[in-house]
Amino acid sequence: MATLHDHDHSVRSGPALAAAAEGALVAAGEQWTAMRAAVFGALAGFDRPASAYDVTDAVSAAQGRRVAANSVYRILDLFVASNVATRVESANAYLANAHPGCQHDCIFLVCDACGRATHVDDDQLSARIRDTARAAGFRPEKPVVEVRGKCADCA
Repeated sequence: MATLHDHDHSVRSGPALAAAAEGALVAAGEQWTAMRAAVFGALAGFDRPASAYDVTDAVSAAQGRRVAANSVYRILDLFVASNVATRVESANAYLANAHPGCQHDCIFLVCDACGRATHVDDDQLSARIRDTARAAGFRPEKPVVEVRGKCADCA
């Protein structure tokens, strides 16, 4: 059973989410530039994991000029490192983190039919994965668990 964190998970979208992302990035010692805000806004506008090229196209369209994909990749990598976004490894795509101030391991339920990814928190599962890794002599840094299948809407 998934457990709840004591963190505020009420931030989900819009200006409050952008403000939370900016706060997390600044707390990580980074600047919140106009381009980073544009990339975050584009990423947050997707209802499913978005590739760096999807985000590049959205930012380019919004700015009326072509934005370099390598710039977007660097910003997305910074967002992941700062917990502002998460990466769905199996889809090579990104999601805006709905609660960027909350540090925890990523558990994704990825629908193969519609492409949506649901992020769930389960501290007990995360702890067991970390403990298993340590027992094997491995130092876990950021476990990512992805379960592929069909969501309730597509099943």
